[in-house]
Amino acid sequence: MKPETLNFFDKVYEVAKLIPYGRVTSYGAIAKYLGAARSARMVGYAMNGSHGKDIPAHRVVNRKGLLTGKRHFDGTNLMQQLLESEGVTVIENQIQNLETVYWDPSKEL
Repeated sequence: MKPETLNFFDKVYEVAKLIPYGRVTSYGAIAKYLGAARSARMVGYAMNGSHGKDIPAHRVVNRKGLLTGKRHFDGTNLMQQLLESEGVTVIENQIQNLETVYWDPSKEL
């Protein structure tokens, strides 16, 4: 699909697919990259609807590194388990050393 034919959710998914293994980004960073800086909540809605689409939604957290989307994953702790399997340390639903694992699409794409 050509980018101009993608809807906002599809654009979010295209960016999310580019998040490297073992790294995380925020809803707001994706929104800013897509030119919709005030649409972090819409990015969250997109992530909620991404199941079954081979989208690494577990790599998208809030700006403070909190696993705010974890209730949308099957199982009680799947989001955290997926992140930890990639080497990301999570304590009490928060990414540790966020600055070292943070991926900013505006700077890296």
